[in-house]
Amino acid sequence: MLNNISDKSAVRFILGLSTAIVVSLVWYIYFRQTSGHSDHDIIKSLPFVNACLNGLSATLITIGVYSIKKKKTKAHTTCMILATLSSALFLVGYLFYHYYHGDTKFPGQGFIRPVYFFILITHIITSIVVVPLVFLTLFFAATKRFEKHRKIATWTYPVWLYVSVTGILVYYLLKTYVAQAMA
Repeated sequence: MLNNISDKSAVRFILGLSTAIVVSLVWYIYFRQTSGHSDHDIIKSLPFVNACLNGLSATLITIGVYSIKKKKTKAHTTCMILATLSSALFLVGYLFYHYYHGDTKFPGQGFIRPVYFFILITHIITSIVVVPLVFLTLFFAATKRFEKHRKIATWTYPVWLYVSVTGILVYYLLKTYVAQAMA
């Protein structure tokens, strides 16, 4: 079924879907009222769980790339599918957390403040870019258009890895400096 879709149609669909996802996320996170019920232990633990999911994604992406370089296609496929699932679970947890808690303000001051915002802004920009890249990479793999898959994957890999790692850094910096501000 997917093999009957032209590259041009797939790219249009993926770009449209990615745009809809990103616009929905921006609205959901920054313009919608939160429920205000963020005292539950499950909600409080979600940032840590999400950081772990980002770490798992980064690990799986790295192992997946290593595997394909060693021509271990089954291991590569398994790792990349699991990395996609881990990233999807992260997104669900992230949305769930923001539904109840809303945005967390960064209280750090001094040198760390511009460092944090540089990491955060580049994380946000690359997380927007990675959505269509991942979809396109998966589409070309699923349709066995491996030459196109390889070409797009060379862009997807570093961007996806950067998003995963900077997600962990954002969590760590927020946790560290929010805890210091509360002490």
